[in-house]
Amino acid sequence: MKMKRKKTKTQIAACAAAIGLALAGCGGAGGQQEAALSQDVQPAGEEAAPVQDTPVSQEGTEPEQNTQAAGEQALPAEENQASGEQAAAETAGGTDRDGAFALALENAGVPEEDAHNVKVEQDREHDISIWQVEFETDYGDYDYEISIEDGRIIGADYEVDEEWLDSLGGAPADEEKAKSIAAEKAGGAPAEEVQIRQESDDGRIRFEGELYWNGIKYEFELDAQTGIIFDWNADMREER
Repeated sequence: MKMKRKKTKTQIAACAAAIGLALAGCGGAGGQQEAALSQDVQPAGEEAAPVQDTPVSQEGTEPEQNTQAAGEQALPAEENQASGEQAAAETAGGTDRDGAFALALENAGVPEEDAHNVKVEQDREHDISIWQVEFETDYGDYDYEISIEDGRIIGADYEVDEEWLDSLGGAPADEEKAKSIAAEKAGGAPAEEVQIRQESDDGRIRFEGELYWNGIKYEFELDAQTGIIFDWNADMREER
């Protein structure tokens, strides 16, 4: 009976040892799993850096985007500045775009309904801010330079097709009347300042003349039958 008990204790001790080994094995496996998990976490941490690079790269491109946006807004800003300068010039001088066009029509003796292909642009001539006024009619092309500051006509050039003269109306003019017409057109110059001579072309009398007044040289041809100036040129010159 005693031998049998000893054998039982031996078996119990063996079972306990086996259980201990099994637990030790589980502990080792768990440690390996934890080590593996810790290794997995480390690569994930290493990959996080490239992910953070994307916002940095985007932030780097923002100045370029802002620069482009500024560039896109630059043209409207320049246009607004040009418009502001033009508005200031018009206000200061009292002669706006429509006013310059009206002055040119009046001086040319052209009804507004006859004018087409009208172009009025701001320019500079003889160090003077001007309106460059251009328009066409069925009977001639017209070009005017009008001071923005005071509405003075400092340049003009046009020639009417002579075959239109009779249809444009008017009234006959002798030499004295021709002088008065030219002097008035030149801005109220004295008629005696006009130099004039009579010419004849195919039996039709015309007057050719010139005038220097208020810094501008005028040259013209006037049809005696209608009293119409069909060739007119005004050009600013140095004071004589």
